[in-house]
Amino acid sequence: MKLPNLLTLGRILLIPVFVLVYYLPFNWASWVAAAVFGLAALTDWFDGYLARRLDQSSPFGAFLDPVADKLMVATALVVLAESYATPLLTIAAAIIIGREIVISALREWMAEIGARAQVAVSMVGKIKTTLQMIAILILIALPVGHWLSWLGMLTLYLAALLTLWSMILYLRAAWPHLSDDI
Repeated sequence: MKLPNLLTLGRILLIPVFVLVYYLPFNWASWVAAAVFGLAALTDWFDGYLARRLDQSSPFGAFLDPVADKLMVATALVVLAESYATPLLTIAAAIIIGREIVISALREWMAEIGARAQVAVSMVGKIKTTLQMIAILILIALPVGHWLSWLGMLTLYLAALLTLWSMILYLRAAWPHLSDDI
């Protein structure tokens, strides 16, 4: 098993750890949960870096890496939506999770027709992911109602806007293939 793939599998294994720690009835639980999420976010960057640097890219890693990312982010957003119990956070979470489902399906379909490169990850997507991770980290670390949680919400909404923008860009790139049978 290649090191980048082990890091990706480790990220998936951190998901239940994150959830369990987040719900512990201790004051420090949110900080430890944020650290677990932060570690998972770092492995996301690090596994891709190592795969390229060590020339250890693999079909398994190419499949599992985006799955691990989406599972971790979706889990964190669901937990946060439940904890914050506010339409503002829930709407942003729904936008982000919904976009991930749409774009994952689009990429799968585009790969099936041999046009996957037209919906490859873009710089907008990378910035969106970075903002998501920062927002989620802030919202996990701070207790609900903390005066700085507005920063996490603002960052989450910026990520949600970039999420919509990147989805539009991907759909526009795929539109010639999608509109053939309309």
